[in-house]
Amino acid sequence: MYDFDRIINRRGTGSLKHDRRLPDGAGPNTISMWVADMDFAVLPEVRQALSKRVDHGIYGYSIPSPTYATAVAGWMKRRHDWEILPEWISTSPGVVPALKMIVRAFSSPGDAILVQRPVYYPFMRSIESNDRRVVNSPLHYCAGTGRYEIDFDDFERRIVEDNPRLFFLCNPHNPVGRVFTREELWRMGDLCLRHGLLIISDEIHHDFVYEGHTHLPFSKVDPRFAARALICTAPSKTFNLAGLHNSNIVIADPELKARFDREKIRSGMNDQNCFGTVACEAAYAYGDRWVEEVKSYLYGNYELIDSFLRTRLPMISVLRPEGLYLLWLDLRGLGMTNDEMKRFLLEEVGVWGDPGDMFGPEGEGFFRLNIACPRSVITELFERMERCVNNRFQRQETCRNLEE
Repeated sequence: MYDFDRIINRRGTGSLKHDRRLPDGAGPNTISMWVADMDFAVLPEVRQALSKRVDHGIYGYSIPSPTYATAVAGWMKRRHDWEILPEWISTSPGVVPALKMIVRAFSSPGDAILVQRPVYYPFMRSIESNDRRVVNSPLHYCAGTGRYEIDFDDFERRIVEDNPRLFFLCNPHNPVGRVFTREELWRMGDLCLRHGLLIISDEIHHDFVYEGHTHLPFSKVDPRFAARALICTAPSKTFNLAGLHNSNIVIADPELKARFDREKIRSGMNDQNCFGTVACEAAYAYGDRWVEEVKSYLYGNYELIDSFLRTRLPMISVLRPEGLYLLWLDLRGLGMTNDEMKRFLLEEVGVWGDPGDMFGPEGEGFFRLNIACPRSVITELFERMERCVNNRFQRQETCRNLEE
């Protein structure tokens, strides 16, 4: 058993999540639950592998070990029943740098790229910072099912009318927690192939999929898709290794892979992080049980939050996650404007999370919360939230009585 209840003080370690300057209005007791890394210690075998590498004492230019690609391929086969060949793997300092390289390698300034907002905001930044245009076919929240759905008519209309070159797919979907079904993936892929789009599938959260759902690597859905897709994976989310800057971009088509690798050289991104590759190989070799235990713990955090909201804060709801350790809270029942909601959470509740409009205007009234932390932190946050909501409603009631 791994101890996910242990509080580890990350302050003073250069942690982006905990040491970055707090937003204006935040107090000293603000709880950081924003950027997507975990407050859990890494797998012991990863620490041992890194310690061995540190003890060597020389950290020069490096390449992955001969067994690195085998470890990556073995993980994909064991965990996702996905057969990949070692020669399909291109390493990158991370998925976001890879997305930017892909934009430059496979499109030209002024070209359109299709996304599905509300979606991971670096998608838009990767597109717009390289002088390309964002085309959006939004996901729609369905109150009846409690999840987001694809409007396939609009999806095809955006392709026909805006002529995008690429489609950025996020699966599992960040931030709304969808794990798309085989039928959904096939319909999106078929439309993209019929209209000549290249599919870029960000699957960095692929190991966080909960019972009743199955992650399908996009290129596995249909044999045709592998020749028109770049699949972005990394151990960073699964094993809390984001600071080691290592990802694996799986590209089955030799021509597409060659174009991506040329862009790596042009961008100066072709050197390897000697610690990142060591950590990735150890995680994929020894991490199966750790992943199962951390998933169980994370889902327990969700269940705690869902139960708390239903019984004590029914005006707030949480979408049941199909994947991710990032919850999508619906705060529209508080009756606040979007700006009021953001100030309330930061200044009164004291939680630093991600307001939904960061992921596009479709996210207004929602809030992304990182629950990859000890359960005691979850309890503290939602008890704070309950007190603050009750205090606000009591003040509003007092004001109404005075007006009367």
